Amino acid sequence: MSLARDFFDQHEPRLQRALAACASREYWSPFIESPSRKRHPEGAKDRGRAGFEAALNKSFALPDHPGEAGGVRAIERSPYTGEALGTSYPRVDPDALFQAMHIARGPLALATKEERVGLCLEMLERLHQDVFRNAFATMHTAGQAFMMAFAGSGANSLDRGLEGLAYAHRAMQDVPERATFTRTFGKHEVTLEKSYRLIPRGVACVISCGSYPAWNAYPAIFANLATGNAVVVKPHPRAVLPMAFAVSICRDVLREAGFDENVITLAADTTEDPITFELMDRAQLIDFTGSQRFGAIIEERYAHKLVYTETAGCNAVVIDSTEDYRGMCRAIAHSFCIFSSQMCTAAQNVFIPERVATDEGDKSAEVVARDIAKAVDEWCADPAKAAAICGAVQTQATLDEMAALAKGAGDNVARPSSAYAHPDYPNAQVATPLLVHADARDTFYRREFFGPMGFLIRCKNRDHALVRATEDARSCGAIASYAYTVDPRFAQEVEESFAFAGASVGFNLIQQLPINYAAAYSDFHVSGLNPAGNACLTDLAFVASRFRVVQSKRELPSKRKPQPKRELSPTSREQKEN
Repeated sequence: MSLARDFFDQHEPRLQRALAACASREYWSPFIESPSRKRHPEGAKDRGRAGFEAALNKSFALPDHPGEAGGVRAIERSPYTGEALGTSYPRVDPDALFQAMHIARGPLALATKEERVGLCLEMLERLHQDVFRNAFATMHTAGQAFMMAFAGSGANSLDRGLEGLAYAHRAMQDVPERATFTRTFGKHEVTLEKSYRLIPRGVACVISCGSYPAWNAYPAIFANLATGNAVVVKPHPRAVLPMAFAVSICRDVLREAGFDENVITLAADTTEDPITFELMDRAQLIDFTGSQRFGAIIEERYAHKLVYTETAGCNAVVIDSTEDYRGMCRAIAHSFCIFSSQMCTAAQNVFIPERVATDEGDKSAEVVARDIAKAVDEWCADPAKAAAICGAVQTQATLDEMAALAKGAGDNVARPSSAYAHPDYPNAQVATPLLVHADARDTFYRREFFGPMGFLIRCKNRDHALVRATEDARSCGAIASYAYTVDPRFAQEVEESFAFAGASVGFNLIQQLPINYAAAYSDFHVSGLNPAGNACLTDLAFVASRFRVVQSKRELPSKRKPQPKRELSPTSREQKEN
């Protein structure tokens, strides 16, 4: 028995539990979310930090990586220290890279589906063992606070990867390896033996984003590898190291199991010298996470290929009424603060009617806007608390956009942004949320503002608020939406309106913080029904077309004995002759 099959047998209980969770949509995770020393081997955090630091200011080693044509020094810079990571990565020649990958994918395609899934399950386990090193790499590239980098880019991302793998396994299990077919054709009963092969599409280009590199990349990587496709990982130029660590681990597993490690490769680049289009031109599948603008270009330019996109949109909050006014304000404010709104599910546009019914009496739109701004102040008042919640702003471009927005808004600034003193990193690139007043008739807020920027939008009434929010979802895109109401009839209207706009909606989320948390095995992330993306993480549609079925059939010898020829009687012969 092969080592890959051994991996499958070893980890199959985890796979079956994941399949059960996908069916029940309940909470479950096999991975550890807490960095507590009680949950990990002694010294694990220190070893992870040392592993991260060991990769700085040197060339990242990927033994026997194909297509190397020199090195590329990434533009990675820690949002906390302000210093460049200084790591360089292999520069690849696309033609040589894809030639090697097409050769490498042959044995993977010929392996059994259990062997491929087993390889992926072992990769996920080793990525889990490497979670501290990944957390430090994510923290100092994406800007996530350590706790978020450990949990969100660790256990939560691994959950998404296992979820994608589980759906790939399920899709392949729906196709039997062989079948026996028997029916009568005329006077003959015919038996056919049929076999079915799962044929992968080819090479997939997985393009990960800068702010959450693993969370969207892992489902695509494992959905592709499990179905027999090779994968070239194209990281965001500002967040290469987390994905380089992941690719290195996956290649180790393949090598140990006797497979060509070149079925997964890394293609790093810079914004000044990009390689993305060259990779996509040669790939048969494309998985993209990033800006809506670039995602739209990919969807149009590569419409003849299999393209899966997850981009962004204008995530809305519709306020009608609440039985916990202070809790509502705190929850909305927290969504503005968490990871400085550098998440695709973060709230951006808060639609507030002129009167809001609350447990404290009716509130005007001006008062609600003021209290949401005050709630942001409360979250950010203590620098240590702000650091743990807000993390760091990844790029100067986000800070520049915030400054331009504040200048253009003038007197409509509801809450100015400011830096806070990070307790551990004095040079950290940080900013508290900028909130701006707007009117429902305005249009400037009808696009994604990536980073800690939010809009408090005054509407005539709750119906007006719902119409504007759902119109924006349909035309501008939205992944997640939120609503606060105590009226069941209006709640039903809200749910239906957002459903037909292709955006999920969460009602009266107070204790669930962040309100924009998306759970693997339970939440379908992105619907594919509006401009925020054309694919869902994760469902069968995300994996089922990554392979096709080709059949063969053979006719088996008939089991029926030939019937002896019946002699005609003299009378019958005479009648036949006449």
